[in-house]
Amino acid sequence: MPILHNIRLFFTCLSIAANGLFAGGIFTFPLLAPALALHLKLTQPQLTTIVLLGMMGQYPFAALIGKVIDGYGPWACSLTASVLFSAGFSVFAAEIAKTTDDIIAPSKTSFRVLAACFFLLGLGTASSYFSSLFAASRAFPQYLGAASGASLALFGLSPLFLSLLASRYFTSPSTGLDVTRFLFFLAFTSGIVHLAGAFVLNFPESQYQVSSTSESASSTVASSDDEECSIDESQPLLANEVLQSNVQVTSINEGGSILQLFKDPHFWLLALISLIILGSCEMIISNIGTIVLSLYPKSASGTRVLSPYVETATATQVRLISISNTLSRLLSGPLVDLISPVTSHLPRNSPQRYHISRVVLLSWVPLLLAGTYVYQELAIRTPDDLWILSVTTGAAYGTTFTILPSIVSSIWGSRDFGRNFGILTYAPFLGTPLFSYLYAFVSAHNNVGGGICTGITCWSLTFWVCTGTSLLSYGASILLWQQWKGLV
Repeated sequence: MPILHNIRLFFTCLSIAANGLFAGGIFTFPLLAPALALHLKLTQPQLTTIVLLGMMGQYPFAALIGKVIDGYGPWACSLTASVLFSAGFSVFAAEIAKTTDDIIAPSKTSFRVLAACFFLLGLGTASSYFSSLFAASRAFPQYLGAASGASLALFGLSPLFLSLLASRYFTSPSTGLDVTRFLFFLAFTSGIVHLAGAFVLNFPESQYQVSSTSESASSTVASSDDEECSIDESQPLLANEVLQSNVQVTSINEGGSILQLFKDPHFWLLALISLIILGSCEMIISNIGTIVLSLYPKSASGTRVLSPYVETATATQVRLISISNTLSRLLSGPLVDLISPVTSHLPRNSPQRYHISRVVLLSWVPLLLAGTYVYQELAIRTPDDLWILSVTTGAAYGTTFTILPSIVSSIWGSRDFGRNFGILTYAPFLGTPLFSYLYAFVSAHNNVGGGICTGITCWSLTFWVCTGTSLLSYGASILLWQQWKGLV
């Protein structure tokens, strides 16, 4: 039985890894944008709308995806991702292939089709993300931080992995990236990988609810530990800590309704923190190309020719974001488990369940972002200096998404974990367009002579606003830490 368990666990890990690596197709849009602008004659606002719909498509049905996870399991979301990826990438590629090179103006129909496809691909990305995250959490319930961090690290690595495949197998020195072939490749591989996940991740939840500690312990010690750690499921998991810390906290019991969740003011504080951090980070991720171009001066004639230097600088920033995003997920998960263990897996009479609160760890993220935004305003004047912004953005983005699931599970319970976390992800759904359109309007207002805006005035006001909201997020996190002291 242990052998079968380990074999099944191995294939589960393999499927989680494959789903994560092939989930980030929408983040390769910077590779596609030049061909779309040249071949389909799409304007910059149209390109921005397409990528923004892909980013926002990850969030509208997050709560529904969470309910599917809770009711059916990760396999259902993997199957959904398979269908959406296959259909979305195939139609996207076909729309590009059927467009002739001699068109003068962009086709409104093509633009709408591409935008709709990218929205569906964003929804597929969310389904894949949830299938990997919750499969890992159920497979390793004792190590939620490490499990979440590892699965999300692979998700963060996906853009780098797919861009390397595009450069290695679908790019030629003379013609550049073959966008159509690359997109058909993504349609096939992403569909097959997630279809396999629909079979592999279809496992009984109880199969993985085995503690490695109790497996290695003797039967006498195990029975003693069971008596010591037994918890009545009808009682709040953190009841003892509430009494010991004398902190007034609005607790949501296992199985609580959505209305109960919405009545908890602390949930809205956590949502505000998520909106600011993730919204500003996704704004930078989506617009890093134009930020690079804003620091690249026009020629004497007033025009800008995209040199290999500019293209290389943009690609470098994209890779830095992906790498720092991945490393932050890999490192922050085990680090959080080490210094702030999940309360439900420690003895109830333990005198100290954590060394540092997870909320304190989360509070460092907006503080780091605020400092980086100020540095952006005062010191960054060339594309080579942007590495600080890219690395910080990727690290903040990855760390936040790694810490949030364990906070939600610890405070509001694991029974409706998928639903609650899904609702929380509506925060960046609102934050991303807010910060993105702030950036777009500020850039358009300061753009002189048409084309792409040049100079620090293109984004100066945007980053000052981001600095202020990041400090607001830091204050909200400190307030949460005071209210949840001793709980998480």
